[in-house]
Amino acid sequence: MAKKSMVNRDLKRLKIAKRYAAKRSELKAIVLSPKSSYDEKMEAQGKLQKLPRDASPSRQRTRCALTGRPRAVYAKFGLARSKLREATMRGDVPGLRKASW
Repeated sequence: MAKKSMVNRDLKRLKIAKRYAAKRSELKAIVLSPKSSYDEKMEAQGKLQKLPRDASPSRQRTRCALTGRPRAVYAKFGLARSKLREATMRGDVPGLRKASW
């Protein structure tokens, strides 16, 4: 089980990233656009750097929905490998079963 503070920190980062997503994408479009002038690009880059660090989507960590484990999380299911295996053995995951050949 992950610490509650770590799970809450990731939830906070998720909310902040959603809040700044539109503004961040506009600024990135200006920076990456070949039509914008050098001054516009530099101004947009400065504004982008002044946004909170947690506004970046790359600072989010995928966590298991049941345990909060940060590693070995299958994005398709939102579960860590151990919990996914347990759910599969119980038959809770449709279409997924233990390999046998």
